Amino acid sequence: MEKFFNPKSVVIVGASNSSFNLGSTICNMLKDYLHYTGPVYTVNSKAETVNGCPGFSSVLDLPQTPDMAIIIVAARHVPGIIKDCAKKGIKRIVIESAGFAEDGQNGAAMQREIDEVARENGMRIMGPNCLGTLSTRDKFCSFYGVNPSLVEMNQIFETPGNISYIIQSGGVVVLVMESLYYDLVGINKVVSIGNKSDVDEADLIDYFQKDETEVIGIYLENVADGRKLMEAAQKSRKPILIYKVGRTPEGAMAAMSHTAGMASNDLIFESACKQAGIIRLNSINELHSLPKMFTEMPILKGNRVAMFTNSGAFGSIAADLLVDAGLQMVRLSGQTQDKLKKAGQVFNVKNPVDIGPAPPQTYLDIFEILLGADEVDGLLPLLSVWQTFVIDTLQELLKMCKHYDKPAAIYTPNAVAKSIAIRAKHRIPIFETPEQSVRALSVSHMFCESLRKRGFIGDHEKFENTDNRRIMKGTMEAAL
Repeated sequence: MEKFFNPKSVVIVGASNSSFNLGSTICNMLKDYLHYTGPVYTVNSKAETVNGCPGFSSVLDLPQTPDMAIIIVAARHVPGIIKDCAKKGIKRIVIESAGFAEDGQNGAAMQREIDEVARENGMRIMGPNCLGTLSTRDKFCSFYGVNPSLVEMNQIFETPGNISYIIQSGGVVVLVMESLYYDLVGINKVVSIGNKSDVDEADLIDYFQKDETEVIGIYLENVADGRKLMEAAQKSRKPILIYKVGRTPEGAMAAMSHTAGMASNDLIFESACKQAGIIRLNSINELHSLPKMFTEMPILKGNRVAMFTNSGAFGSIAADLLVDAGLQMVRLSGQTQDKLKKAGQVFNVKNPVDIGPAPPQTYLDIFEILLGADEVDGLLPLLSVWQTFVIDTLQELLKMCKHYDKPAAIYTPNAVAKSIAIRAKHRIPIFETPEQSVRALSVSHMFCESLRKRGFIGDHEKFENTDNRRIMKGTMEAAL
């Protein structure tokens, strides 16, 4: 898999100087924006050089065997090009062309022909009908048609992160990347798998166990090999967040026309996800809103949550959401309540803890009291930023969460634009709605429970944080 994300040389079949040529945009991305240092060759009918990338009329004419071929030509030409790649000894192929199994019987027949050539020659294929791969640390991207000035590509590559995405749709790739630009979590790798005739999500889950990835986000339109997926998920020590379409017959048919696979029975898929420890997402937005709960906070090891608010109404709102999510509004002990009374300016020392106008030290004391309480597993702060010092206290809260090994899902009841601006400027993992913050606590607890069930951790074991990664103790006893 590594050569798909970090090839030392590339050929782009179909890149030319014609107007609106998509292959040329890949040359542009690699050479002008990423300053890719390896050889980039092009293959086109005129053997013309494209954006400084030497051109040839055939893959067979290349002066060396590149690590990877990116093919973006009309579908009918692809089988012949694959055969030439096999003769040349190219083992990694990204087929970005559409018009295969998603396009009817003729396309399906071409896809089978390609697969047969690949198997006979030990080749691995990404796609067809995909965008390929992106790696921020290796500064490589095979996506076509991307205008870096429109999707802030420079920023994405300048601040590598620890979430990797496996996505069938190119459009969802762009949505996720643009959304994360306004959040805290940086991208490690992104792969668009399209029809996934060869390399699939299970292969990539296995691969992401071995790199800097902390969280795996997946968008699926169909599952071709359910057992393979579930076996890979069972072995994963990293959270896997999946949004899958096709819950309805109409959604399943739409998926069929897009990436050539009927969505699996949704009830079976839901049950299998629970057994394998996969977190099933409720909306496409959760692909980019939830990862920061895993990268920025400890895991929620129990379901007892304390709330802290400087606006009583949001305590009531969140209480309903918390219970609906299957979490528990913890009953604070008498000892904890006595400590809260001494903090001053506290209207209510029961859960949710409610304060009026108060100085910074009151906030800090309450954070310390709640996180230090044995009966509290996690914190839900619902704090309006009515003074700038509230931001300072939230930054201190992050340190306390790591010290006590307990998470906080922070929501600031302000206009969303203000919350996003605070999050970006001060690097605080703020959620944009109370629903998001409660959901974040819920999925964190789900992940912890799945690790216990799969034997990765004991009932009372803690998570170690090594080199800014969550590495869980224990070994898995069995897989599907």
